[in-house]
Amino acid sequence: MASSSDPGGRPPARGLYDPAFEHDSCGVGLVADLHGRKSHRLVAQALSVLESLAHRGASGAEVATGDGSGILLQVPHRFLTGAAEDAGIALPEAGRYTTGIAFLPRDVEVTEKAKAQFAAIAEEEGLHVLGWRVVPVNATTLGATARRSEPRVEQVFVAPQPGRVLADPIALDRLAYVTRKRAQHAVDDLYLASLSSRTLVYKGMLTAHQLFEFYPDLADERLESGLAIVHSRFSTNTFPSWPLAHPYRFVAHNGEINTVAGNRNWMRAREALLSSTVIPGDLARLFPICTPGASDSATFDEVLELLHLGGRSLPHAVLMMIPEAWENHRTMDPARRAFYRYHGSVMEPWDGPAAIAFSSDGRAYIADDVLGNIFWVAPRTLKTP
Repeated sequence: MASSSDPGGRPPARGLYDPAFEHDSCGVGLVADLHGRKSHRLVAQALSVLESLAHRGASGAEVATGDGSGILLQVPHRFLTGAAEDAGIALPEAGRYTTGIAFLPRDVEVTEKAKAQFAAIAEEEGLHVLGWRVVPVNATTLGATARRSEPRVEQVFVAPQPGRVLADPIALDRLAYVTRKRAQHAVDDLYLASLSSRTLVYKGMLTAHQLFEFYPDLADERLESGLAIVHSRFSTNTFPSWPLAHPYRFVAHNGEINTVAGNRNWMRAREALLSSTVIPGDLARLFPICTPGASDSATFDEVLELLHLGGRSLPHAVLMMIPEAWENHRTMDPARRAFYRYHGSVMEPWDGPAAIAFSSDGRAYIADDVLGNIFWVAPRTLKTP
């Protein structure tokens, strides 16, 4: 695993090399049932799409070590109920718990300490760790480099403390978000690929073909979803590492955010002004919002997560961050122009992405490089929101 001080795993600037000039180009795909129906067949189709994107990912001279691949799914409650029961964990009904795949150290003693630290933070935020499940993995096809940095993979289940009632899953996700961000800052030996009541991410420093092999969970017929976002990584923005594989908590991204240095600086500058009526407590415990040394996509995901859980719809938050070119668009609807003009005073553009697929709540969206074309894919008929 990359260290917390350098999650990108990059060497320092030396000679003609400067990590500030790294760039990326990846493969991204989305599969969704237009009626929101969940099935294992859709998961299998998404994995087939991922394998077809192998040419958009990368590996070095060691072809069995990939730059990263992953899949984002709706939380497969039927599968998780059985898997958790096998681990001695009783899950509440769907939407009443959060879960996520965690990367931990191979050292058992260090892992137990990290898990105890996470549990203590969860308790402070009104949550309770129901238990941890060791995620079965098959590392036989991994290259030597990927295997040297291979983490221990476990799945955590977190629910509201007994007696605490939350209005809806997004209220639970807000508490989980705060817990995860605090743990990210305080616990060096823990990385959570996601922690949500609505979506689940499987990913790693894998080739497109290795994801299915590495995680036997993905072959279980009970693992069902109505949407899936997949990604095959070409890690020229940061060096390969397990945490920096896509998808992130909301997005999988292809292309390059050319303005990311300025975007990070502006986010850091505005942290003193941030406030929220829906995210409980002092937001300062979440800072820095943007993890130093992370990739451009990881940074984008962190800010999008804040904007969405702060009360905006996901398409609203995305269009705040990457607006279409509206200033000289002579035929644009006045209300749409006013939307962009207003938000231009709130946030600077994150300029340059080629394509982004994103989801947070079981709805799937994809946007191309002109963000006027942002499509609501599922569970409704394809349309422009």
